[in-house]
Amino acid sequence: MKARDDRRYKRKYRKSILLTDKEISAFEQYCERYKVRNQSQIIRKALFKTILQHYDEDYPTLFSKQELARLEQ
Repeated sequence: MKARDDRRYKRKYRKSILLTDKEISAFEQYCERYKVRNQSQIIRKALFKTILQHYDEDYPTLFSKQELARLEQ
């Protein structure tokens, strides 16, 4: 990969989240148990897995849900 291409993939935007004591404990236990070294990566993967699943579910179609259900019968 060329040096100028690297700039396109550099992460420069930051988002913060707040977690409860139970949530952070569960996350830290998971990371320890599965020897996760990059916590940001695992959060990004989980986030974008969910986002992409929603995109697949909400993908526009030519027919409404009712029309598709009627066609499947």
